Amino acid sequence: MITGLFRLLRLLWQGLNFTRRLIANALLVLVLLLLFGGYALFANKPAAPPPPEGAALFIRPQGAITEQLERASSFDLLMDAQGSMPGAALHEYIEAIDVAAGDSRITGLVLETGDIAGASLGRLAELRAAIERFRAAGKPVYAWGERFTQGQYFLASAADRVHVSPDGAVLLAGLARYQNYFKSALDKIGVKVHVFRVGAYKSFGEPFTRDEMSEEDRQSTLDLLTGLWGQMRQTVEKSRKLTPEALADYVQRYPDHLARTRGDAAQAALDAGLVDELLTRDQWQAQLRARFGADADDPDSFRKVTPARYLAHAGKENASAPVIAVLTVQGTIIDGETQAGTTGGDTLAAQIRKARNDARVRALVLRIDSPGGSAFASELIRRELQLTRNAGKPVIASMSGTAASGGYWVASGADEIWALPSTLTGSIGIFALLPELVDTANHLGIHTDGVGTAPLAGLPDPLRPLPPDAQRSAQLMLEHGYRRFLEVVAEARKMSPREVDQVGQGRVWTGEAAHKLGLVDQLGTLPQAIAAAAARAGIAGEPQVRWEVPEPSLGEMLLSLLGELALTDARARPSLASTLLQQWRTELAALHTLNDPQNLYAHCFCDLSQTR
Repeated sequence: MITGLFRLLRLLWQGLNFTRRLIANALLVLVLLLLFGGYALFANKPAAPPPPEGAALFIRPQGAITEQLERASSFDLLMDAQGSMPGAALHEYIEAIDVAAGDSRITGLVLETGDIAGASLGRLAELRAAIERFRAAGKPVYAWGERFTQGQYFLASAADRVHVSPDGAVLLAGLARYQNYFKSALDKIGVKVHVFRVGAYKSFGEPFTRDEMSEEDRQSTLDLLTGLWGQMRQTVEKSRKLTPEALADYVQRYPDHLARTRGDAAQAALDAGLVDELLTRDQWQAQLRARFGADADDPDSFRKVTPARYLAHAGKENASAPVIAVLTVQGTIIDGETQAGTTGGDTLAAQIRKARNDARVRALVLRIDSPGGSAFASELIRRELQLTRNAGKPVIASMSGTAASGGYWVASGADEIWALPSTLTGSIGIFALLPELVDTANHLGIHTDGVGTAPLAGLPDPLRPLPPDAQRSAQLMLEHGYRRFLEVVAEARKMSPREVDQVGQGRVWTGEAAHKLGLVDQLGTLPQAIAAAAARAGIAGEPQVRWEVPEPSLGEMLLSLLGELALTDARARPSLASTLLQQWRTELAALHTLNDPQNLYAHCFCDLSQTR
């Protein structure tokens, strides 16, 4: 009987094993079919026709405007069943606009902002600068929106003429930073959070240890918001030829403006001089057809070319030209390999080494849009930049919307640091965060006990109290990390550690303020930073600019293909609820990515709601 039972179990196991192999092989065949099918699809795709004469460059960014397009993670693809809009790479828009400015075939630029889901003030300012260069070349720019959020209008206001739908609005409300504080809630469930920091303005841990904003954080944040709002307001006033009083009155007394138009928000914006004309979608298209001619394939539309199609015909790479390699630091800096929404220290360090050893690469530009993260990974990247400079290749850091804390640590490895006036930078400080769940566990009847060979053995453990020796050790390590941060910046900026400490302490500065304080060398855009790199490298003529991206693995290529297929018929704009859920998910994901091997972080939570 026992023998028969074992025989039955063996047969069941063999059956399960056969089924497992069958499923695995079927999945492998499916993967190969998708890969080869996708390759054939794209390989046989006919080349896009060149832009027609007299066409407009048509820009309608989809999703978030980022420095570099990110490959979606498998989790994103599985969870985002409805299909979110793809992101837009900022540098591709800038390149298309700058090239089109000198192209006689392109007679204007048309901008629609309705699908922009998010962008920092810095990225919008970079795009605005490219639009202004286009206008300076003598070519008109037209903008239209069904409605304008604050960030969308900031971009659209760069146009010669701005139009909004008669049922739309221009929503300008100023800048704000509000966040939740959890101390009382954590106390109720028995959670204690140990936060160690160096820097009076390093406020990351405050939501876990307080129920309100500290006075230091309140004052520094207000100063920062005031500076950024002043830059936004002055830029719009100059473009729209408005007086400071007129724009301030519209923002501060918006209900009164609505009352004068009986609640008609579009008319209120027109009366205030924020827009030039109210046009429905069909009226907008009719004006564009009259200006640029009808599209050959779509008589209801106008003659236009998208940036991707335009750049495909803008010219081929010159194989003999010297190269400026542009590498991106985007999102939280983490230890190890790059993941979706982050920059992995090991991945970027390998990219820098590859560029350093490439004979064609004469200089390197590091484009930074990061609040920092792992102190260890930040130093790893900075060290590779230093080795690149030692090898005789100039390095320029170009700051986008944010280059704070670890982002600034990385930038200090460059020969020059360039920033935008609206860049959020500085935040020279360091922190560590260790949760303790002992009271919560005890309430649930969970108790921890055991033995160790030393007082700190087995720590940190969230289910054991953090002893004084562990807390003292953490603070000492933190203070050493801060001194190291000061030394790195002091050497790079030719300042004393004491001088750096005076502008450090975790305080965030605008690029404009950082320039005055000596933390930034020049204020300027990415193209200006690239030109500075070419000048340092002694490159005569136009260099070849090459954006370096990590090579995707086979699995990532498959996920990217699946994502493109999933998004083919799913470009719906996110609802307000889904946008808020995505923001909360992003905040939680940011905590999840904190993986420094010593739990020491040079990270700034710098989201100031610039474009909401």
